[in-house]
Amino acid sequence: MDTIKKPRRRARFLRVSWRDLLVTVLPAALLLAAATWAVLHFVRPAAPSTITISTGPDGSSFQRAAERYAQAFARNGVTLKVRPSNGSLENLRRLADPKSDVDVGFVQVGVNLPDPAPEEERRELVSLGTISRQPLYILVHGSAPPDRLSALAGKRLVIGPEGSGTRVLALRLLKANGVEPGGATTLLDLDDDLVGDALEQGYVDAAFLMGDSASPRVIRSIIERPGVHVLQLSQVEAYLRKFQDLDRLVIPMGAYDLAKNQPATDLELVASSVELVARADLHPAISDLLLETMREVHSRPYLLQRAGEFPAPREHELPLSADARRYYQSGKRWLYSMLPFWAASLADRFLVVLVPLVLLLIPVFRLVPQVYTWRVRLRVYRIYGALLELERDVLGHAAEHQAGLLDRLDAIERQADTLKLPVAFADQFYVLREHIGFVRRRLTSLAGEQRRAP
Repeated sequence: MDTIKKPRRRARFLRVSWRDLLVTVLPAALLLAAATWAVLHFVRPAAPSTITISTGPDGSSFQRAAERYAQAFARNGVTLKVRPSNGSLENLRRLADPKSDVDVGFVQVGVNLPDPAPEEERRELVSLGTISRQPLYILVHGSAPPDRLSALAGKRLVIGPEGSGTRVLALRLLKANGVEPGGATTLLDLDDDLVGDALEQGYVDAAFLMGDSASPRVIRSIIERPGVHVLQLSQVEAYLRKFQDLDRLVIPMGAYDLAKNQPATDLELVASSVELVARADLHPAISDLLLETMREVHSRPYLLQRAGEFPAPREHELPLSADARRYYQSGKRWLYSMLPFWAASLADRFLVVLVPLVLLLIPVFRLVPQVYTWRVRLRVYRIYGALLELERDVLGHAAEHQAGLLDRLDAIERQADTLKLPVAFADQFYVLREHIGFVRRRLTSLAGEQRRAP
């Protein structure tokens, strides 16, 4: 008995299977978004709009330099916060403190922090280069100034405030001469505005002064006072050999005031170099801006240096940063030499994000069409799976099961008719329909043979 075929509905063909496209593209889009976020946050974050520099006391050479830095930064749209301090040691402590917000600071070479406790953490620090030399003035009271530091044993000495590089260097030099805290020598911390009066009136016997703790104006005014002299060390060469971080610096006669012939003789002093120290994670764009500013502020000639002598890529206790090394060798990066800082920073940020994303997009663009095709074909393959299973059952069942098998085949055909496929896959739909007809004919043929058999 012939089976009456039910009318079949036409498959609805679409230009694009939006559902499959969405399911295919959405994971790729999420992957790209995650990759973009990772690049922005971990590879190179945006250059900060505000950084903090630790300097020195009011009026010190460190603070005056930082104020000029702030002006240069403001021209580039970046805020530089200036935080006064007692000097180099306090600056170094702030930089090393993980809880501090200080990004850069002036540090005198030779100033070091004590070894940390095992549980203490410190931020990694790098140098951006040497920016100047700071002479050490040892001012003494009396008509016959000594020429050796050992002569100051048992005296009242002003050695600079706690946290200053002046104090650190003074203690190093005094220790080399057998003078240490706790002995007969009185070590004082006196405001630099009071040092001149104290020396002139004999309240103290000597004072150690440097640019990180006293202003050049104050130092010059003290030198000009009657009865105050600059101690001229007779052992300068020995100090330079013993302390490799020190330099010799000669201030020629009359350099301060030709008319008054101040100083009255050449002053041969020991001097300590000053570095600009930064956290190791300082943004490269800010590093370049700092180095440009250092060149602008410190490269001019004046009493203590020649033109172009500073900044210089000299390494001392701290290593030179990779960005600073690159800058000294080849200058600032080409983007920053062609564009304003804000535009270069934006373009640099864009390139940092674009390059890894392009590398990621290439395989994604290749994979998305393949996944889309696979998802569409998967719906056809599922029907083929049911059709193959039915065909196996056709071969193993007798004619009395024909009705049940035909019902299953009709269900498979209805499932095929409800497929929503893109037009590009229409050929696969019609091939599927042809295969369903083939199985139907085979089922009918086998059933007829079984009924005719004796």
